[in-house]
Amino acid sequence: SQQAIFDEGTYVGELAQGLFPGGEVILYEEGSFEKKIGKTKQLIESGVKTIYEATFQFDDVLVMVDILNKGKDGWDLYEVKSSTSVKTVHENDVAVQYYVLNGSGIKLKKTSLAHINNQYTRQGELDVRQLFTIEDLTKIAIVKQDFVKVELGKIQKALKKGEPRADIGPQCSDPYECDFQEHCWKHVPEPSVFNINRLGAEKKWALYDDGILKYKDVPDDYPLNANQTIQVNAELTGKDFIDKEAIKEFLNTLHYPLYFLDFETYNPAVPPFNGIRPYQKIPFQYSLHYQKKKGGKIHHKEFLAEEGTDPRSELAQGLVDNIPGNSCVLTYNAGFEKGVIKELADQFQNLKKKLMGIHDSIEDLIVPFRSKAYYKKEMNGSASLKYVLPALIPELSYDEMGISGGSQASSAYATLHLIKDNNKRKKIRKDLIEYCKLDTLAMVRILEELNNI
Repeated sequence: SQQAIFDEGTYVGELAQGLFPGGEVILYEEGSFEKKIGKTKQLIESGVKTIYEATFQFDDVLVMVDILNKGKDGWDLYEVKSSTSVKTVHENDVAVQYYVLNGSGIKLKKTSLAHINNQYTRQGELDVRQLFTIEDLTKIAIVKQDFVKVELGKIQKALKKGEPRADIGPQCSDPYECDFQEHCWKHVPEPSVFNINRLGAEKKWALYDDGILKYKDVPDDYPLNANQTIQVNAELTGKDFIDKEAIKEFLNTLHYPLYFLDFETYNPAVPPFNGIRPYQKIPFQYSLHYQKKKGGKIHHKEFLAEEGTDPRSELAQGLVDNIPGNSCVLTYNAGFEKGVIKELADQFQNLKKKLMGIHDSIEDLIVPFRSKAYYKKEMNGSASLKYVLPALIPELSYDEMGISGGSQASSAYATLHLIKDNNKRKKIRKDLIEYCKLDTLAMVRILEELNNI
């Protein structure tokens, strides 16, 4: 999944080169950084106006500039990001590049960030000029030069010493997940106060700073809400928390025929089909277990789109064909499925009435777990299906599956059309089907458990 994020960032960077076409590219695989720096200098001296991945080094800092373009007033730098807005970390990135290029003798006239425009809807050929928004960050880069020098000084000082004596803190995950968490967090027990659900980050770090890590060390008068109290007590006593009346109240919202629905989607930065915006969820698969009457036989249907094609029309038609109008539809974390169906309804007006009928009949199986009407310590504070299922039905597991998570499923399908090996492609499709099928089977079994209780 992480590799897919990196690959998409690379693809976005390559598309952005179309904003300034016809330039020379310095490939990462071309050799050492020294060779790349030398080639950059050679291209500039030879009068090349646009260079992709221009490489510079100054003050022991190396940068590869996404796009360096020489306009009529001088050189302009463009950093490319696949995000939909400018963030502080992007401003710092641009400021560092400004520092290095300025120190290398390149006097920049403008420093900008090109990021994804999430208001763009694709119609026909991809229009890179509409896909990207360019923000001028020149003034910010200049203002940040003193900050850059100070921070680089700290980094260079740290590099000359051994492992820094730094305690864990919010910086472990902000702005990015740190690669050394496993090493630095060895002293943090599992579970710890960091696992208390919906306890704000500031409160968690305040407890940590006071030396409170384990649940048993949390003061009796500490202001936890009702659900957090259930979580902590379940961990300390090992006892399950079950509110039968609340569970019964939830079960009374359901009726038959009952359809258990789960979607898999992917949301590419670059819209691959007409009518799609950047990062819009595109459903490519569903699993549908169903039961015509309580205690009746369980049936199953499924859909997995052909890779590389727009799946929405066939998927939407399959939903309305397979889910009768008088049904109750059960999902897990219903906001996701409702959002997908609403977008399909807006896209396909001929199916809108039936799709919105499905949308309006949805009930959410997460309700008794989110409210802690049923809670076991194995859920570790989470109402996620990935925690609830093994806690309730330990014989069902995602652990040994070829695909074991939603983000993994998304990235597997998004790149499936690029795989040449037919056997490998078939194996991934089989894994996708088995994964989505387990999600709805899990709901079937969890509902059985709630009914038994």
